[in-house]
Amino acid sequence: MIILGIDPGLATTGFGVVCPIKTGASKLKCVGYGTIDTAPDMILPERLKKIHNDLGRVITQYQPKALVMENVFFFKNAKTIVPVCQAQGVILLAAAKKGLPVYRYTPIEVKMTITGFVKSDKKDVQCEIRKILRLEEIPKPDDAADALSIAATYLIRSLNL
Repeated sequence: MIILGIDPGLATTGFGVVCPIKTGASKLKCVGYGTIDTAPDMILPERLKKIHNDLGRVITQYQPKALVMENVFFFKNAKTIVPVCQAQGVILLAAAKKGLPVYRYTPIEVKMTITGFVKSDKKDVQCEIRKILRLEEIPKPDDAADALSIAATYLIRSLNL
């Protein structure tokens, strides 16, 4: 079961692809990760179209069984609310067009699942996801590491790992 995690954003949308494995000490495997980037000089409709089209290609490439996205309901910076919500909209559209179920977790749920601590910072989560997925280094950029953590959260919770 391949799961696609998404960290939504207008400038950078992170994606991470994770699946369970049946052998070895690790229970999860990183299949791939990266970002979909849009340039600030692009007009908004073109940025959203790029996110939608590129995500469609990611879904076609990895054939996930579900899409898992960060559910952000609190923003430190009010200027980011609308662009992130717009990106979430085209992400949801891409998932719907491919027939993928969508699940959402809050940052607190991800922190608790990955590190066991609600007050973990971003670096703690990144270090732990590197261990969980047995990666040589912390995935870069942060958006991709966050997306891997979101995908892993779904699998850990749904498979009781």
